[in-house]
Amino acid sequence: MERPAWAPLGIDISMPSVSRIYDYYLGGSHNFEVDREAGRKAMEFMPGLPKIMQANRAFMRRAVRYAVDQGVTQFLDIGSGIPTFGNVHEVAQQASDEARVVYVDHDPVAVAHSEAVLDGDERAAVVAADLRKPRDILGSSEVDALLDLDRPVALLLVAVLHFVEDAYDPYAAVTELRDALAPGSLIVVTHASYEGIPVPPEQADGTVGVYKDIRNPLIMRSRDEIARFFEGYDMVEPGLVPMPHWRPDTAPDEEDPYSFSGFAGVGQKR
Repeated sequence: MERPAWAPLGIDISMPSVSRIYDYYLGGSHNFEVDREAGRKAMEFMPGLPKIMQANRAFMRRAVRYAVDQGVTQFLDIGSGIPTFGNVHEVAQQASDEARVVYVDHDPVAVAHSEAVLDGDERAAVVAADLRKPRDILGSSEVDALLDLDRPVALLLVAVLHFVEDAYDPYAAVTELRDALAPGSLIVVTHASYEGIPVPPEQADGTVGVYKDIRNPLIMRSRDEIARFFEGYDMVEPGLVPMPHWRPDTAPDEEDPYSFSGFAGVGQKR
């Protein structure tokens, strides 16, 4: 397999990557055939996966605009993935000249492409780090340079927590991040769940199996389990809901049934 110019040296281009599969679902070009093959296998069980990813992105953009409307102009986007149209920094900077964004991802392709996209942008940066190690994120030079943790920050955990197994205690990681942020900070979460998926759980298990096979298990948590990530925050109306129901720009009944898979919510730190 020929290595494209945008692929960093040292990455295994024979193994699928969650961020590159996500890029494939969104119609991006920074993915390999192994990623597309895994994506197609997952879509055999859940053909509407791209609709779920599109709903994730649409919710994220609404949440960013909400944050700016609330006076929060600092953003820490963990598990940011490969940049596509309508990124956090584009939405935030369009809404406020004061917006500052730090992206975080552990995928070398996502980091390399983010660096290229952000080249020359002094109000945005990317950190190569893992959600499971909050200290590496909080102690990074990029966070130190761009974010003032004594002021409110919007912490974005969009479509990432469901890739952290319970053995790594994602709740502890989210708590550590919460404790480092100032009162008034926001947490923005989307998370996969069997609830809302328009196919039987047994069929959805086929998609879960694909991610297990590529050694990136997809953890389908219940609504109550997802709500635990908001401990220490007050939920912003309308609460923890399917993505199209969170402060929609258009009537939710116009959305694809797959868009209602899983949950999304925003909380404000007390």
